Amino acid sequence: MRGMMMDSPLQIISLLQFAARYHGDSEIVSRTVEGPIHRYTYRDAYARSGRLANALKRLGVVDGDRIATVAWNGYRHFELYFGISGMGAVLHTINPRLPPDQFGYIVNHAEDRFIFLDLTFVPLLEAMAPALEGVAGYVIMTDAAHMPETKLANAMCYETLLEAESDSFDWPALDENTASSLCYTSGTTGKPKGALYSHRTTLLHTLGVNSAEGLATTSQDTVLPAVPMFHVNAWGIPYACAMTGAKLVLPGAGYAGDAMYEMLDSEAVTMSAGVPTIWFMLLEYLRTAGKTLTHLESVIVGGSAAPLSMIRAFEEDHEVTVFHAWGMTEMSPVGTFGRLNKRMLALPKEEQWNQKLKQGRAFYGVDLKIVDDDGNALPHDGEAFGELLVRGPWIIGGYYKDPEATAAAFDDAGWFRTGDVAKIDTEGYMQIVDRSKDVIKSGGEWISSIDLENVAVGHPGVAEAAVIGVAHAKWGERPLLIILPTQDAKPSAKEILDYLNGKVANWWLPDDVAFVDELPHTATGKVSKLTLRQQFKDYRLPEA
Repeated sequence: MRGMMMDSPLQIISLLQFAARYHGDSEIVSRTVEGPIHRYTYRDAYARSGRLANALKRLGVVDGDRIATVAWNGYRHFELYFGISGMGAVLHTINPRLPPDQFGYIVNHAEDRFIFLDLTFVPLLEAMAPALEGVAGYVIMTDAAHMPETKLANAMCYETLLEAESDSFDWPALDENTASSLCYTSGTTGKPKGALYSHRTTLLHTLGVNSAEGLATTSQDTVLPAVPMFHVNAWGIPYACAMTGAKLVLPGAGYAGDAMYEMLDSEAVTMSAGVPTIWFMLLEYLRTAGKTLTHLESVIVGGSAAPLSMIRAFEEDHEVTVFHAWGMTEMSPVGTFGRLNKRMLALPKEEQWNQKLKQGRAFYGVDLKIVDDDGNALPHDGEAFGELLVRGPWIIGGYYKDPEATAAAFDDAGWFRTGDVAKIDTEGYMQIVDRSKDVIKSGGEWISSIDLENVAVGHPGVAEAAVIGVAHAKWGERPLLIILPTQDAKPSAKEILDYLNGKVANWWLPDDVAFVDELPHTATGKVSKLTLRQQFKDYRLPEA
């Protein structure tokens, strides 16, 4: 027997429609690439999203077309989140920090029809354009007064496009399983892989992340997502704010400590979220400038672990509560949140802080388990640790156009293999212990050890190379390149780093090079990263 309820599909545009109708005067404040602070409301954003959808339709965009964005956190990018998905196309956000080969692969693999880009990234796209196979045009997200001369073929001005259109758009009644947005992993092992979200999964994720055990935003909050909108949909925060009508503050490219403080203070931000590097820069600015946070109530830390010193600084010096969160691109992306339970809130502060070092409990909708090497479930006793597996209605069921990666990503029961090693305590709090893949996470961004090694061994004086992550106070981890020279060769660290320069992204360059007489190997002939991490556990980078 079926229930007798309305069958209303879950659609992303409904979030902005709701915000415009019931929180229409709530502000969206942006630091623009052009310079000035821009202010408007959810009502304005909804109207302009309608103009955007009309413009896309006039350009010939149809259901399922992938439309890429390369942009900072700003009001125009916010409009793309809703206008593209709402009309039935697929929003494809691209991280501009990716190495050029990965950037080009992603655009071509997704078969992006148009690319929307901020002024900052015009030179990047001009350099990349010859390698982008199917792009029909580029929309530069500015007004006519700031529209640059560009070599990009079929370049259009965003504001000029919108000026020619009506606010009114007949939003289609899409099946809720229609694809809505596409995010790629950063290709830490092999090629980047695409996670193709649907309207249904995005709405369910928004409900989960915005629950009382999660962000718990309300219309009284002012939220600044310091996580980029090109990074797994800014952890879903733009959608969450639209759902509750929270004031939204978008910092543009202003992530330095002074710029962040200016926005947090002037807009009376109550909640912010970002990777540890952002908070290191902010705390250092506050310390040196002798300032404090007068409005901020909570900070959410994700991407990599927040050290105890950071948690203490926020909570002791600024009375700001810190919450850990954890997730993955494949999870839409948030899966756990570190809100303490009632028992823990009665503990002494030191014990609370130790608990906050964990990545938190799952939301309703996410199941977690840990398994041993044979796939056997391990107890959630806070001691046993194993590979972390997840499942749920906003977790991928396969990678976009990649059956080989899909086949390797799930166990026999359909659980997704996260590639993380974790333990879970008796109250359900999960803590990442290690990563099964030897990637380095620097400032919340992944660096591929394999790619660095493959470039390094191209140097004539290098016989073998290995890269491991070494602790760094600001960035969390930085790469250390370990070299076994060829016989009779004596390359210097500077020579090796000069060789790497230009062959990998600048921020991937190792912070130091160590030379060894022998590299440890496993029984299968692979370099033993576990042994190297133990060998270099006390290694201090030159900057330290």
